[in-house]
Order: sequence, then structure tokens, then C-alpha cells
Amino acid sequence: MDQRNIWQRHVPCMIIALIASSCFLVGYIVYHVHVGEKSSGYTGLIAWIYFPLLITHVLLAFVTLPLVIATLVPTFQRRWDRHRRLGRWTMPIWLYVSVTGVLVYFILYHWFPPPNLALGQ
Repeated sequence: MDQRNIWQRHVPCMIIALIASSCFLVGYIVYHVHVGEKSSGYTGLIAWIYFPLLITHVLLAFVTLPLVIATLVPTFQRRWDRHRRLGRWTMPIWLYVSVTGVLVYFILYHWFPPPNLALGQ
């Protein structure tokens, strides 16, 4: 496959991913500024699953933003080697944060809502 063809598909996908993630981050911050943080109140087996998932999600989410920026900057400098080298770390971490964020949401609000959320408190 032609190298140029790969970049022509890569760039729009990354722009869409960056815009979608940015919109989500702004919405997430606005929501939590207005609603506050909900304590989960989990115990037992679900706590053993939920909290490590949540902790790794939050810690890696803090790493992802500067890593995405550091990966994006070399593209403006046309430093494709640096972009590719950083992207090898950025992409799997970004995907992990995205997938675990969805899992945390579903565990907390849909699959196993704790009593304080299940009652609408």
C-alpha cells in the first residue's frame, strides 16, 4: 500500500478522534462542575473490579492529554519520525482510557448502580 494513501486516511481519523475526545472532555468537566462527583459506595467483588479500573482510567487520563499534545506537535513540524515514535505509546493509552471510561460509566450508572445512585439520590 502506498505510504501517501496511509497518511491520507490517518490524518482525518486522528482529527475526528481529537475533536470527539475534546468535546467529551469539555462536556465531562462542565457536567461535573454542575453535578459534582458521585461516590460509588461499592463493596465486595464489584469494588475489586471497579476501583482498579477507575484508578487506572483516571491516572492514564491525566497522562493522555499531554501525550496527545506531544504527539500532535511534531506533525506541525513535519517530524514524522517523532510523531510515529510517540504515537506508538499514545494510541494504546488513549484507547485504554476511552474503553475504560465507557466501562466505568456503564458499571456506575447502568449495570451495577450503587444504592445511592439507584434511588436517584
